[in-house]
Amino acid sequence: MTPGPGGGAIVRRSIQVTCSASVGFYTFLYGLQQPVAALYALFTPIALGLLSTIPGTGRQQAWITLRTLPFGVVLVGLGTALAVSTAAAVAGMLIVGFLLAFTVVAGPRTAGPAPGLQLLYILACFPPYAPQTLGARLTGVAVGVVLLTLCQVFVLSGPPATGFRILLADALETAAEAAADPARVSVARLRDLSEGMRLSQVSPGERPTGPGRRDRALAQAGAAVRRVVDQLASRSATSVSPGAAPRTDRSSAALRERVARTCKDTGAALRAGERPPTADALDSAIRQFQAERIRRAADPEEPGADTGILRRQATELTLAESTWIAVTALGVSAAGRRTSPLPPRELFWYADLPTTHLWARRIAGNATHRSVWFQNAVRVACGLAIARLVAGTLDLAHGFWVLLAVLTLGRTTVGATWRAVRQAMVGNLVGAVAAGALLIALGRHLDAYAVLLVPGMLIAFALGPRLGVAYAQGLFTLVVSLAFAQITPTSWRLSEARIVDVVTGSVIGLLCGLLAWPAGARREVRRTMASLLRSCGALIPATAEALLAAPVPSAPATLPTLRHLRLAESAYAQYRSEPPTAWEGAQADWHGVLIVAYHTVLGAQRLPCFEAPLTDVPPDASTWVRRTAAELTTDADRIAMYFTTNECLAPGRSPPGPPLPEHHPALPALIDLEVWLTDIDRQLARIEDSVGPKD
Repeated sequence: MTPGPGGGAIVRRSIQVTCSASVGFYTFLYGLQQPVAALYALFTPIALGLLSTIPGTGRQQAWITLRTLPFGVVLVGLGTALAVSTAAAVAGMLIVGFLLAFTVVAGPRTAGPAPGLQLLYILACFPPYAPQTLGARLTGVAVGVVLLTLCQVFVLSGPPATGFRILLADALETAAEAAADPARVSVARLRDLSEGMRLSQVSPGERPTGPGRRDRALAQAGAAVRRVVDQLASRSATSVSPGAAPRTDRSSAALRERVARTCKDTGAALRAGERPPTADALDSAIRQFQAERIRRAADPEEPGADTGILRRQATELTLAESTWIAVTALGVSAAGRRTSPLPPRELFWYADLPTTHLWARRIAGNATHRSVWFQNAVRVACGLAIARLVAGTLDLAHGFWVLLAVLTLGRTTVGATWRAVRQAMVGNLVGAVAAGALLIALGRHLDAYAVLLVPGMLIAFALGPRLGVAYAQGLFTLVVSLAFAQITPTSWRLSEARIVDVVTGSVIGLLCGLLAWPAGARREVRRTMASLLRSCGALIPATAEALLAAPVPSAPATLPTLRHLRLAESAYAQYRSEPPTAWEGAQADWHGVLIVAYHTVLGAQRLPCFEAPLTDVPPDASTWVRRTAAELTTDADRIAMYFTTNECLAPGRSPPGPPLPEHHPALPALIDLEVWLTDIDRQLARIEDSVGPKD
């Protein structure tokens, strides 16, 4: 679960929003006597600075905020035009609400401003239908965006976040030291580096989660670098443990030296902001190592045919291949689109595709009712459309508060929505009583409201997010009352209208949460994980056959499994962000399922691309490979069935090693395949252990 902003970030944001909103509001209202522009200049910084979660700090946030201006202008213009009738406004709300909520598929930099843009459209599409005010509305939006941008740059911009490339540079330079001499880097240091490279630990503004080529390449490089660090940590832990294996042979040492040099050079280039070096030298070293390994395995006079040495060589080879993938992916991220695909094609399928194609793949991959992103977008769109219909039909005063309640109080589960609504009702009731008393006491003394608005905003925006939903709603009610009292003649009935509107919006949000996927990701994570395991199970025998049957190995298609993996990852991320409930009960090791998928996909891509063909394999060995692959498929399907039916599981089993020939050219590849299959079996057994004894 990604942690929310800290206290310092909340205070900075509250000061930035207060400064930008108050300057625009007072300038238009008292300086230029433009109340409509003042209203939009007030709510635009609140929408984009407070309601939105724009990643990054300082200039990053400012650049993202400034880029939202054209979209804000279009949405305000569209909302103003569609306010001509309730039917048109509802239809527009349904479409715009879905599209803005579905932008989450593009990553946090694109999806961050979406709630704020929703609010701007909501504000514009409400009666009265006043196209003559469009100029004032757009002026207020433009000034609000510019003022917020300036505040994000010059007012408490905050420390810059560590860039993802710098994180990669740190990891690669440390990996270079560990590869050259395991004693120089502790296992704890390597484990900490690996943990820090998880995307949940990376600043949202720096996460390479977009659908474009650069982000895909950086994400692949990050995963490969993390595998390098994890492999070095495992090797270091083995080298210092009692009974550790002896040092590998001379060819393994030479390959490891090349890995260390490549990691060091690449890390230095990333730190300096330069284009990373190519992986050609490492690729040549891998091919020479493989050729020497095969030659020694086939020669009865060579001691290199010993299976223990071959297994240790497999470790070095896997490390070198992970490094090659990382460096090559970094090259793709720096070079942009290529005119010809990289070999092996399956590993870098995105490298030569146009950007529009990559975006289409991401959108199509989530345009399914099994995607939690799609589910949330549908839930939000339906809630906003129903709220607009109710507010327009009943002619509620300040009806946009109904939609604002749906937008801010809706959660991914009906239980979490009810908790938020319950707290919001209490907060709004207390805030409305306080605001009503204030309006009665101050009457039409506009100067008093003007004096109280700035400290009121500062307190509400700084304390509300830290104290909880009830305080945030109550304090915001006071701020709204202070602002509207300066724009139009207002009485205590404004507080009454806000209570009615918030209650109406809360009921609509609860109904949508109850009717549309009320369990959130809890059920979806079981379905997506089951589909992922079935896809992995089908990929295992396909990989084995690609090695056994083809004279020239070619990687099986992994894109379907990767699509299931992305859906499972998004469901798991939402699942981890939802509050636990008492009825939830014991859960499987979902993260272990993702690890199985990563390992399976990596082997399916790596083994046919980097290994020599398994020609003339002894019948006993090929039979073992096919039988083990089929058994692992059965195990994966059985665990997937448990996820969907909750049936009991039998204990996992560990297959014996294959009957290996004493000297054979295919011996190294057989050992690598054995290690891959055995690792998958161990991981499946751990998943079974996490659920079997509890049933």
